[in-house]
Amino acid sequence: MPGKPVQSSTAEGEHPRAREPLTLGLALLLSVVGAVIGMQIITSLGVTPNTSIVAVIVAILVSRIPLRVFRSFRSIHRQNLIQTTMSSATFGAANSLLVPIGVPILVGRPELVVPMLLGATAGMLIDVAMLYWLFDSRLFPGASPWPIGIASAEAILAGDRGGRRARLLGLGAFAGVFGTSGLFGGLRAVAGVGALPMAAFGIAFLGNVWALAMFGVGLLVRGYTPGAWGVDLAAEFVPHGMMIGAGIMALGQALVLALRRRADRPVGGGDRAPSSARPTRTREEARAGLLRGTGLYLLAGVLLAVGGGLWTEMGAPQLLGWVVFAAVACVAAEFIVGLAAMQAGWFPAFATALVFLLLGLFLGFPPAAAALMVGFVASGGPAFADAGYDFKTGWYLRGFGRDAAFELAGRRQQLFAALVGLLTALAMVALLHRSYFEADLFPPVVRVYAAAIGAGIEPGVGAKLLTWAALGALLQLLGGPNRQLGILFATGLLIVNPLAGWAVLFGLLVRVAWARGATAVEGAPSTVFAGGLIAGDALWSFGASLFR
Repeated sequence: MPGKPVQSSTAEGEHPRAREPLTLGLALLLSVVGAVIGMQIITSLGVTPNTSIVAVIVAILVSRIPLRVFRSFRSIHRQNLIQTTMSSATFGAANSLLVPIGVPILVGRPELVVPMLLGATAGMLIDVAMLYWLFDSRLFPGASPWPIGIASAEAILAGDRGGRRARLLGLGAFAGVFGTSGLFGGLRAVAGVGALPMAAFGIAFLGNVWALAMFGVGLLVRGYTPGAWGVDLAAEFVPHGMMIGAGIMALGQALVLALRRRADRPVGGGDRAPSSARPTRTREEARAGLLRGTGLYLLAGVLLAVGGGLWTEMGAPQLLGWVVFAAVACVAAEFIVGLAAMQAGWFPAFATALVFLLLGLFLGFPPAAAALMVGFVASGGPAFADAGYDFKTGWYLRGFGRDAAFELAGRRQQLFAALVGLLTALAMVALLHRSYFEADLFPPVVRVYAAAIGAGIEPGVGAKLLTWAALGALLQLLGGPNRQLGILFATGLLIVNPLAGWAVLFGLLVRVAWARGATAVEGAPSTVFAGGLIAGDALWSFGASLFR
């Protein structure tokens, strides 16, 4: 049986507003903290911390302050708004803004930093708007896993309800910290492995089984092929070609879903929704959102080309081709990143931008155009995926979309909260980016992009990309839009982390043996425990990153 709604409009009344002075004040404070932490960690470690769980804990602690003014934060929906704002600020500052503006500097074109910052801001905001228009449609259903969103929701519910749920979440969090930290030091020294990927193990209980299985296999293939057969898959452009083909096919499948003229049916079970739940976004609304977003990307591409002075380096036909390619690449990248985040909780945003950079170089775009293009593409995907996690958390807390009016009202407030976080991120990056770059602190992936632009494309690379693209497209076609086999297999191939592959596959085996069918019930033990695993991993990684 499906679980009962967590909250509804009848129980909670009107959804809290993100503009409330106290809520907005705390959100702004945490946005500044999240943006600074995101920039600091991505320049030092090359990763972006998941601050959703941190924001949840802060909101819960504030709600326990014994003063009447703070009692409003006991609302799970206000906690969701706070979590949305801090998470958006962290990913916005680190991934969507600092990474793009670093590329022009490392390719020797510092005068392009301001146009790149404006273009990246546009890409970031357009992606969040598109996810708002597309979330809980047939393209990106709320009933799909979005595992990180479930983890945040379970943390909020554990703080609100306590009892068995809190104990189970705490047990999972302890296991997550225990595995991710150095507490396994002796055993790991003998086994010769690093930190155990407890988040990957937890995600195995929440994500799509088929997609996760292909993701795990991809991780293992990438990790062990060099040692077993002496083949460097990255040097042969296997992951990149597979992602190109799978991404094009996934975009085509999405267009078919958006354009097919059929009435929307109830969501058939999904991961969390009852069989009677219908998407809160109709097919017509999703189609309109997709068209609006594509049009906005085309407009932003034109403005970026003008602001960057690309007409001085390219003729009119090539300039037009650049604008169209950049816009299509942004839409394709957001689908690739969004689908991976939705099904597996793991999104290859940096690698996807690199894939489109290689395509752009293959098409002959000059260095300045390639630098602006890769920054433009890199700006949107992380914002899209992170917004998906946040909207999933809200959808879960608001009762799985059963009360459509309450769900849409809450999602509108989350959109405003996300915009507060993203604009705060813009202000912090504009103020602080020079201090990082003057100290030679660049996100590591920026150096990868700059090196690729400097090296260009060698002869024969195009044939390799096309060969593996055909295989990626075939795998994506065979799996269909619900399983995303091609996208997730290519995602695994792009990441060097075989231990995460073992964690995902082992987690799937445990899921089948222990909780078969239980994850379809809200609050099931496997769901709550998995949320704790992800939360514990995130908290330890966050704390360790700050310490470093």
